[in-house]
Amino acid sequence: MSTRRSLTTVLFYFFLLFSNIGAALPAPDTGLRGNEASGLKPSLENGRRVYLLCAVCHQPEAWGEDDGSYPQIAGQHAGVAVKQMEDIRARNRDTPLMLPFAMLENLTREQIEDVAAYIETLPMSQFNGSGPGTDLKKGARLYQKLCTECHGPEGQGDAEKRVPLLYGQHYKYLVRQFEWIRDGKRRNANEEMLKQIQGLNDNDVSAVMDYVSRLRPPESRLAAPGWRNEDFRHFVRNCRRDEEGSVDYCRTITVDGE
Repeated sequence: MSTRRSLTTVLFYFFLLFSNIGAALPAPDTGLRGNEASGLKPSLENGRRVYLLCAVCHQPEAWGEDDGSYPQIAGQHAGVAVKQMEDIRARNRDTPLMLPFAMLENLTREQIEDVAAYIETLPMSQFNGSGPGTDLKKGARLYQKLCTECHGPEGQGDAEKRVPLLYGQHYKYLVRQFEWIRDGKRRNANEEMLKQIQGLNDNDVSAVMDYVSRLRPPESRLAAPGWRNEDFRHFVRNCRRDEEGSVDYCRTITVDGE
């Protein structure tokens, strides 16, 4: 299977998974507007069940793809994940492959909060896609000038303000999203950010996103070497082996029950 899945393949897995977990997900409760409104904490167990929908593209470990086709979402602030789902539903962010999942009539606000809380607990990949490394000094200057005030000097974001953490993210994904924000295709960015980045050309974007892609998560947030998400042990993976025969990468190719 190629790294970038076709829309047909994604939709096939979507219907396969939906038919498998539909009975496991609680029925919609349109009288509630989330865990906070009901005085409940997010349920990690329910979040795990809901994440089965997400794992098809984002992988069981939530590490995405280093070619940027899917972002790493493991460890992301829960409030950020909730906001992005809200924005996709409201058509403030164009993500065609995500829209069917975000718009599911039986995916309640509680379930979105549950799966966001579950994703936040997942350790991040030791490795992510990085850029060419040709203009890192320029990238560092631009990041310090334009990005640190909101995203922090280490790319840690701000959970309370729902500012995304950036460290550990794939370079090509970062570039694509930044360009979409700059060019008006992605409409859910902070207005101040929009003003700041309008003068950046493609070389500037490449430099700063290359620098960002090399911001390393804290060791405490990284997965141990060889870690796999045991919550999805039945996912069948196609493992690539190095020259010595050791497994160095696995990609989900199908589902064998849950």
